Amino acid sequence: MPRIPSRFIPVLLVLAGALFYFPFLGRVHLFDWDEINFAESAREMIVTGNYTRVQINFQPFWEKPPLFFWLQVLAMKAFGINEFAARFPNAVMGIVTLLVLYFVGKKSVDERFGLLWALAYFGSLTPHLYFKSGIIDPTFNLFIFLSVWLIAQAVSAYGTSKATRLAAFSGLFVGLAVLTKGPVGGLLVGLTFLIYWAIQRFRPILSFLNGLLFFGCGLAVASVWFGLELVKNGFWFFEEFFRYQIRLFSTPDAGHQQPFYYHFVVVLLGCFPMSLLAIRGFFSGARPDFNGPAFRRWMIILFWVVMILFSIVKTKIVHYSSMAWFPVSYLAATVLYQYLNGALKWNRWLTIGIAVIGGVLALLITALPLVGMNAADLIPYIKDRFAAANLTAPVEWQGWEWIIGTVYGLIILGLLVLRQKRPVGSVVTLFLATPVLLWFVLPAIVPKIERYTQGAVIDFYEAKQGQDVYIEPIGYKSYAHLFYFRKQPPTNPNSYREDWLINGLVDKPAFFVTRNINIDQYRYHPNLEIIREEAGFVFLRRKPAFK
Repeated sequence: MPRIPSRFIPVLLVLAGALFYFPFLGRVHLFDWDEINFAESAREMIVTGNYTRVQINFQPFWEKPPLFFWLQVLAMKAFGINEFAARFPNAVMGIVTLLVLYFVGKKSVDERFGLLWALAYFGSLTPHLYFKSGIIDPTFNLFIFLSVWLIAQAVSAYGTSKATRLAAFSGLFVGLAVLTKGPVGGLLVGLTFLIYWAIQRFRPILSFLNGLLFFGCGLAVASVWFGLELVKNGFWFFEEFFRYQIRLFSTPDAGHQQPFYYHFVVVLLGCFPMSLLAIRGFFSGARPDFNGPAFRRWMIILFWVVMILFSIVKTKIVHYSSMAWFPVSYLAATVLYQYLNGALKWNRWLTIGIAVIGGVLALLITALPLVGMNAADLIPYIKDRFAAANLTAPVEWQGWEWIIGTVYGLIILGLLVLRQKRPVGSVVTLFLATPVLLWFVLPAIVPKIERYTQGAVIDFYEAKQGQDVYIEPIGYKSYAHLFYFRKQPPTNPNSYREDWLINGLVDKPAFFVTRNINIDQYRYHPNLEIIREEAGFVFLRRKPAFK
């Protein structure tokens, strides 16, 4: 790679992150469920002034601890309650992650390896995209990675005073991970450590005191919230919290039951192009020769812990396996490092994989605008009534958007042709092509897709802001009405009951939203009046029973 002065590399990474992560954060509405769910919990903290209790719909929210919501609250205090603020913390974490990967890679091998590692993460599809989202995982994953990195360094420094300091910092970061997403943070680090220890035949790798310090620091940080809740509310909150965690692992959440191999497919396709390189990196020959090769073992263990654990979990969502992106990017960087140093030959299967997955991605991005521009002609062939109705949304395409995907496909093809003549330039361009693709897709295509999927219903909620009415979705799960209606704490506890809102003596107008596939059970209800149908959504009204 071209020689870049050391002092400029961190600045370059910060500028790259700022250029690619911050633009267009507020260009599109938050997506149901997770993005809106988390932003709404932060909003409710601001509305109620209660920053210790995580809530959704002004009721206890058992799923997540508060750290990420605190970060969103700070952003909302600075930028207002909006999409930009909800996604701002992860954009910051994106820049921090690039710097962490660079400095860890530099310490492990050299500057080139650190830069390749950061480039692999920056230039892959879902790892890049999630830093522009409002979900918890990018922040959680960084804390887990730092904890694993530090405990690995503590093990390498076994028997020295340095190990004590490293174990303490590792505990601090695992505590932050637990504060971000719950006990799964401790589980991931703990399983990774135990498996590494088992591979070492349970020889001493960390002193008892350092292990106790690690555990104590993690517990102390996590107790910032868990301990406070225990003192204020007793054990009932913890019983509900841990009951939910067990249910999440043992039973599938609605709509999220997937086959065992689901996360392997997600990582392979979603982490393009670094996932293809990482496959080669699993083989022992594809690694840099540096002091401390044990860290490669830590990364491989972490990968399998994440993939197997979340393949066993009944509920499967794309970002559940996102912690695997760190070891995947590490393994990809080892292959790139060897390849650019001439110690590893390019594999034809890499060429085929990049051509196939890159080509499919290019075709998909090209096809989406063409589908939108010809939606009326396609509707008769779509069997799903709700999806077909989504395509009736009034979305204006400019007519040039398909060029984005086509140009991306041509770039991938050109890189494969020129790879042998310009290996360094081809590698850099390969990992810059996807961020540039997303830089154009996010403002030009994603807002239009969002208009099809949820634009009508969010417009309806925003139009009702400030009105003294009830608004609820019926027949399907959603958090959109809470955030975009700006729901205030309810004064009538009956308003949480759907049967009361539909059949009870409501004290103010009530509005309901359902999907066209669910409308039959409400269409002829004597208390409900259909006021509009748009893009697959049906809007109903109920007048107050008394004034």
